[in-house]
Amino acid sequence: MSAKKYLVKLTVNGVPETYEVTADELLVDTLRNRCGYTSVKRGCDNGECGACTVLMNGKAVPSCEVLTVEADGTDILTLEGLSGEELDPIQQAFLNHGAIQCGFCTPGMVLTTKALLNENPHPSEEEIVEALQNNICRCTGYVNILKAVHSLID
Repeated sequence: MSAKKYLVKLTVNGVPETYEVTADELLVDTLRNRCGYTSVKRGCDNGECGACTVLMNGKAVPSCEVLTVEADGTDILTLEGLSGEELDPIQQAFLNHGAIQCGFCTPGMVLTTKALLNENPHPSEEEIVEALQNNICRCTGYVNILKAVHSLID
C-alpha cells in the first residue's frame, strides 16, 4: 500500500512550485533532493547543527525539523536565492573575514545572520552569539564569523 500524497505549494527563492509529498517528508529532503538546493545540508536529524537552516517567511528555521506539509504556503529562502550576479553583503563579509573554511556550516550561518540583521540591524555581541548558537562550526572557532557579522553592523 502506497503512502498518501499531499500537494504542497512553496515559493522557494522567489519561484512558486507545487510538490507532491508524503506526510513524513522533511523540508530538508524536499529542498535538497527534489529541488536541488545543495546549500541545504543534513548534518543532524534534530535541528542541533544548523547546516539545514533556511529562512521560512523570513525566520531562520532548521529544515530538518519541519515537515514539508507544514511549510505549505510559505516563502523559503536558501543560500542559492540570496544573491544574484554579485555576492550578498553577508556572503562578502564572510569571505573578507575568513569566516569560511570547509563551508559545510556556511549557508546556515549566512542565513541565520540575515534573519538576525533583518530583525535587528544593530545587534549586541550577546545577541549575535545567541542567534548563532544553533549553528555548529567545527573549523573556524567562531572568531572570524563574529568578526564578519560585526563588520556588517559597524
